[in-house]
Amino acid sequence: MESVDSVSPALQRYGDEVLEDQLWQRTELSARDRSIVTLAALIARNQSVELPFYLDRALDNGVTPTEVSEIITHLAFYSGWPNAMSAVEAAEPVFEARGIDAAQLSDVSPELLPVDQEWETARRDRVDGDFGRVAPGVLGFTTDVLFQDVWLRPGLAPRDRSLITVSALVATGLTGQIRSHLTRAMDSGLTQDQASEVLTQVAFYAGWPYVFTAMPVFKEIFEARR
Repeated sequence: MESVDSVSPALQRYGDEVLEDQLWQRTELSARDRSIVTLAALIARNQSVELPFYLDRALDNGVTPTEVSEIITHLAFYSGWPNAMSAVEAAEPVFEARGIDAAQLSDVSPELLPVDQEWETARRDRVDGDFGRVAPGVLGFTTDVLFQDVWLRPGLAPRDRSLITVSALVATGLTGQIRSHLTRAMDSGLTQDQASEVLTQVAFYAGWPYVFTAMPVFKEIFEARR
C-alpha cells in the first residue's frame, strides 16, 4: 500500500524486512499453506481491506479458485455469514480480473467424501451428552450440515479444512474449540512443526495476544501426542 510509508514508515520497514523478507520465507510452512492460514485469519477477523492482496497472493502460491471458494464457504460456519459475505465481495474483483467464473469452481452439491463413522459417532455422542438439552437445534445443524456435509465437500482436503479452522480459531481467540480441531488436523497429516508455524504466521495477522492465548492448548496437544 503506497500510503503506508507516508503515514507509518516504521510499519513499512517492518513490513518489508520482517513480514516479507523473513516470515514469508520461512520453510516450516509452504507458501501455499501460509496463504491458506493468512486467508483464514483475515476472513475470520473480517479484515477485508487486505483481503484482495492476499487472495491474489494465494492464487499465485498455488491455492486454486475452488479452494478459495471452499475456504470462504467453510468459514461462514466458523466466523459467521457476514464475514463470509465480506470475503465474497473482496474476492469478486480478484476473480473477475483473473477470468475466474463459476464454471471453474466446485459443484454446489458434489459427491461427498465418506464419513469417518467411528470419529463422527464419538463426536456426536460426546456433544449430545454435554449439550443435547441446551441447544438441540444447534446440535442438529452441527451434525446434518457441518460435519456430514460441509466437512465432507471434496473441494478442500481434510487437512486443509482443519488447517483453516485452527487458524481462524487462533485468530479470533476461541481457544475452547482449538483442542479438538488441532487434534483432527494432526490426525489428517499436519505435522507438529507445521502446527507450530501456524502460530508464527497468525501472530502477524491477528496479533501476539491471540497467539499467546492459544499456545497453552497447542502445548497440551503436542505433549499428549509424544
